Amino acid sequence: FYYEKLKKNYEFKTLFSKGKFFHGEYIHMYILKNNFNFNKIGIAVSKKQGKAVKRNYFKRLIRESYKISESKIKEGFNILIVGNKNQGIENVSYYNILDNMEKLFKKAGLFNE
Repeated sequence: FYYEKLKKNYEFKTLFSKGKFFHGEYIHMYILKNNFNFNKIGIAVSKKQGKAVKRNYFKRLIRESYKISESKIKEGFNILIVGNKNQGIENVSYYNILDNMEKLFKKAGLFNE
């Protein structure tokens, strides 16, 4: 499997406005079909979540969780993963993120059975 990062501002804006929203405990997800046979992933964590070190750690956890579940995920989607502002990111473990992400992908119908 293969994925690219969402980099352009207009890609993020399109996902926020037209993407389907899924609410989770630690992360939220916006999903929109793209015309490629690979996924494009974006990760956004608010500055209100903490200083740069904490935010980057949170992003690494999300990235690693995605890599683990990538083989089960359907291809051809833009996916934006956003840290939940209401839930502090200090005490979040890798397993919390992985479990939350898999629940959201199941809810979105993106898991291959």
